[in-house]
Amino acid sequence: MARVVTTQEISKHAIPEDLWIVVDNTVYDLTEFAPEHPGGADIIHRYAGKDASTAYAEVHAPSLIKSSLHCSKIIGTLDPSSITDEWAKSPPSVSKYSIDGKPPLENLINTHDFVAAARQSITPKTWAFYSSAATDLNTKARNNSAYTDIGLRPRILVDVKNVDTRTTMLGQNMSVPIFCAPAAMAKMVHPDGEKGIAKGCKKIGIPQCISTNASFPIQEIFDSVKGNDNYGQFEGESKLPIFFQLYVDKQRHKSEALLKHVEELGVKAIFLTVDAPVPGKREADERVKADESLITPMSGAKAKNDAKGGALGRIMGSYIDAGVSWNDLPWLRKCTKLPLVLKGVQTAMDARRAMENGVDAIVLSNHGGRSLDTAPAPILVLLELQKCCPEIFDKMEVYVDGGVMRGTDIFKALCLGAKSVGIGRGFLFALNYGPEGVEKYVDILKDELETTMRMMGVTDLSQVHPGMLNTKAVDHLIPDAEDHPYAKWRPKARI
Repeated sequence: MARVVTTQEISKHAIPEDLWIVVDNTVYDLTEFAPEHPGGADIIHRYAGKDASTAYAEVHAPSLIKSSLHCSKIIGTLDPSSITDEWAKSPPSVSKYSIDGKPPLENLINTHDFVAAARQSITPKTWAFYSSAATDLNTKARNNSAYTDIGLRPRILVDVKNVDTRTTMLGQNMSVPIFCAPAAMAKMVHPDGEKGIAKGCKKIGIPQCISTNASFPIQEIFDSVKGNDNYGQFEGESKLPIFFQLYVDKQRHKSEALLKHVEELGVKAIFLTVDAPVPGKREADERVKADESLITPMSGAKAKNDAKGGALGRIMGSYIDAGVSWNDLPWLRKCTKLPLVLKGVQTAMDARRAMENGVDAIVLSNHGGRSLDTAPAPILVLLELQKCCPEIFDKMEVYVDGGVMRGTDIFKALCLGAKSVGIGRGFLFALNYGPEGVEKYVDILKDELETTMRMMGVTDLSQVHPGMLNTKAVDHLIPDAEDHPYAKWRPKARI
């Protein structure tokens, strides 16, 4: 028969060295487990000697604690007759505006502030997953710093009282040339997850691209933004343009069924990720243990920890087919009639090949520096396309994704031929404040872009061109062709 434990006894075990909590009327000893908790020990310490059922249920499946802890850690069952009003009180909440928490949304004035706020306030595992990048993080840093090496050439005495940031992407209207790039498991930072991002995107008037590894089934994301409220400031438009990012499953029939489903829902395009046939080595993510209750509903991927670590990207990407090739594009065309976008083009050679294969658009991206370290920054690949295959800009739309932190970055990408820019991590950090955070994040960038346009003597995005930039500081980094300029050695082929 299970031991019955009173609240008076439980309250005596309320320090890190001797820590009991109650979950669903069962008393557990979490003294040894707390330091290893994937979400950090602080939340467990907060409920030491108390009932943590409500806080537990907000994050975990009901059965997780029983299946994860050894039976020796179960002390017994709670004696309900011993519960007092004082014991039942929730622990004092930590002010979200304390020095250790995130600042009020109104205090944030640039995108870097959102990053700093997230670093302060989200769990260590969530921060590790979102912020991590491949090996030594060179590409992640270069994605942004490359923009600073490109100068602007302002024009003066132009009437810039009124400027217009509106444009289109795959025929979809957008209030500013920004789209929310696909990012996995947004619920890790906010309970609304991708649904919260969708609400913010609809209000501000920009498209959203949903990841195969989203926290919610795509049907639920669509349902979250149903209604007759306007899409941005576009009169008569009430539907948020949603794109879908595809990782091809090793079990192809699953991808075929998913593509059929999203097309029926009203997705506007398929973004095939091509820069991550396998996950990159993200060491910060490996170092922090994963919450093994995590699962993504559309891919079915589950989190776990193994001998290599707890990287969510590596473990939850095990279903992805590394054998996807150019030869699979006809198969994809048979699976869907939607426009096809290749996300992750990193050379002029592949951009030209995409054009030759009839792809509708490409995203210049290196997966936010998360795949292959020392891969080129997307803005430099954009210059490579202008140098080596400028004809592609007349055949398909080109987007840039990676390193955009300022309105000037957006302007520079547009001058070099990008139709719009994608932002991934930034929207996750903005979601830290819910849909309102997403709105403010985009508003900040829109305001910066409008300021840049006025300073540059531009009133409409159709007026931008490469002559507005000084690229001499990076021109020497741009390849001329597929071959190396002087190293002509070739290995003896074995295949």
